[in-house]
Amino acid sequence: MAMVKVTINGVSHEVPDGITILEACQLAGVRVPTLCNHPRLQPTGACRVCVVEVEGMRNLQPACATKVSDGMKINTVTDRVQNAVRFNLSLLLSRHPNDCMTCEANGRCEFQDLIYEYDVHDIFPKTLLGDAYLDTSSPSIVRDLEKCVVCGRCVRACSEIQSINVYSMANRGADSLPLTPFNLPVAETDCINCGQCSAFCPTGAIIENSAVHKMWQALKRHDKILVVQTAPSTRVAISEEFGMTPGSISTGKMVAALKMLGFDYVFDTNFSADLTIMEEGSEFLERLKKGGPFPMFTSCCPGWVNFMEKNYPQLSKNLSSAKSPQQMLGAVIKTYFAQKIGVSPDDILSVSIMPCTAKKDEALRPQQFINGKPTVDIVLTTRELARLIRLADIPFASLPEQQYDDPLGESTGAAVIFGVTGGVMEAALRTAYELGTGKPLPKLDFNEVRGLEGIREATVNFDGKELRVAVAHGGANMRKLVEKVVSGEVYYDFIEIMACPGGCIGGGGQPYSLDRDILKKRAEGIYTIDERSVIRKSHENPSIKKIYEEFFEHPLSHKAHELLHTHYTDRSKKGIRHHEKVEV
Repeated sequence: MAMVKVTINGVSHEVPDGITILEACQLAGVRVPTLCNHPRLQPTGACRVCVVEVEGMRNLQPACATKVSDGMKINTVTDRVQNAVRFNLSLLLSRHPNDCMTCEANGRCEFQDLIYEYDVHDIFPKTLLGDAYLDTSSPSIVRDLEKCVVCGRCVRACSEIQSINVYSMANRGADSLPLTPFNLPVAETDCINCGQCSAFCPTGAIIENSAVHKMWQALKRHDKILVVQTAPSTRVAISEEFGMTPGSISTGKMVAALKMLGFDYVFDTNFSADLTIMEEGSEFLERLKKGGPFPMFTSCCPGWVNFMEKNYPQLSKNLSSAKSPQQMLGAVIKTYFAQKIGVSPDDILSVSIMPCTAKKDEALRPQQFINGKPTVDIVLTTRELARLIRLADIPFASLPEQQYDDPLGESTGAAVIFGVTGGVMEAALRTAYELGTGKPLPKLDFNEVRGLEGIREATVNFDGKELRVAVAHGGANMRKLVEKVVSGEVYYDFIEIMACPGGCIGGGGQPYSLDRDILKKRAEGIYTIDERSVIRKSHENPSIKKIYEEFFEHPLSHKAHELLHTHYTDRSKKGIRHHEKVEV
C-alpha cells in the first residue's frame, strides 16, 4: 500500500494514500467532529461540521470528503475552524427543539454531544417545524423531523445499504428535509420496517416506536404474569450499551437484569429457534420428496417477509410457512406454557427482546394471532432494554450471571447462530441432513455459508444429492439475489435472506455504533457461543424432544401447523388495488 506524508496540527504522519483527511486524523488520534459522516456509509460532506484548514486552499475543506495528498498540511484547531464549526452547529440548533430531557435519544445523541463540546447556545431565532412532520404511522419507527439535522444518513442507509429508497432529500437550503415520496406516512410507503434509518440517525429524528414507558408501567403494576424471551443476537450486543467490549457474551447478565426488573419467567428465543429448525427443516425435506416448490426461502426475518409481500408476492409459495422464533415462542407461551402453569393466556403478558424493529410490526400481523389475539404483547429492541435497565439503576456490567428458566430456556449452538447471516441456513442443514438421511453429519460446521460477503452461494452434498444454497443479507443484496431468481438467471434449492446487514447482529434495534467492524465483532461472539455449546444440533435438544412428545406430537403435525405456521398476503400496490376492488 502506497503511503504519503501529511502534517496534522504541526505533527508529521505517514498515512495510506487515497484515504480522506478524516480517516488520516483518526489514524493519528486527532479528533475531528462529524455529524453526517458514518463509517459504513458513503461520505457526502453535507453538514460541514468536520471542516479543517488545508494550507494552500482558500476555503475550509470537509474532512470526510477530501482526500489526502503527499505533503498536505492540515490544521483542525485554528480559530477559523473552531468558529466555523460553532457557527454551523448554531444554525442547526436554531431549527432544533430544546426537549432533550424527554427525547428518546438523550444521552446518545451525537448532535447533543457536539452542542455541549463546542459550548453552543441559541444565538439565532428558533424556526421549528412543529408537529406537521411527526409521523407515528409505523408500528416499528417514529419520525420527528423537527429533530432532523439534515445529515442524510437515513437517506443513504435506506438507499445504499437497503435499496428500499423510502427517503430522498427534498427542497433546498435551509428547507431541506429527508421526505418520503409525496410526503406520505411511512406506513403507506414501501418501507419494510427494518429500522436501519433509525440505527444510523445521529439524533432522535428517527427512533424505534418505543414501548419503554408501556413496559415500565406494566412492570410497576405487575398485575399479570410477566414472561420475556430474548433473541439470539441480543446477548452479544446489549453489553455495548454499558461500555463493555463489542461482541462480549452477556447472556447471564442479561437474564439477571431481566429478573431484577421484575419478570417472572425469562425464556430464550433460542429454544424456539430450535423449534423453527425442526419445522422448517422438516418442511424442506417434504419439498425434496415432493419436488418443490423451489427455491424454499427462510421466513424468520420479518423485514424480508414485508419486502416479499410488497415487491414479489408471487414468491409467497416459496417461503417456508414456519413462523419466526419470536412468534413460535409467543405461541408456545400462550398455549403449552399457560397450560403447564395452569393459567389463562389472558393472564400472561408476553414480552420479547429483539434486535429488530420489524419484530414490532410482525407481532401485530393478524395471521400471527391465536384466537384473535397477539401471542407477543410487547416487543422491545436491544436499545429499549438498555433504557429500562438504566431506568431501574441496575449495574449491568457487575451483575452475577443467572440461567434461563425451564422448560423454555434450553437451546443449542444451532439456535444461537440464527443471530448472524447464514446461521439459519447452517442450523437447518445440520438438522435436515440427519433427519433426512438418518446418518451423522460428516462435518458439523457449514463454513461455505459463513461470512459477511453480501451474497454467498454453495453446493452442499446431501448424502449424494447436490443441493444449491444461497445466503443474502442487507436489502440491496436481498433485492439483487431475488431479481436473479425471479428472472431465472440462477437456481437454488434453499435460500436464507436477512434484511439487515450481517443478519440480526446488525438489526435496526441494536445499539448505535460508529465502529466500522461492529458486525464482525458481534458475529465472532455468536460463533463463540456455538463452539462452546454442548449440544449443537436442534433435533438433539432434550426440551425440544419433550415438547413434541407432550404437545406437538411431531414436526408438521396438525397442532404444529395450527400454532407454529403462518401464511402470507399480497401487499404489492397491484394486490392492494385488487383487494380494495373486491371489498367495494
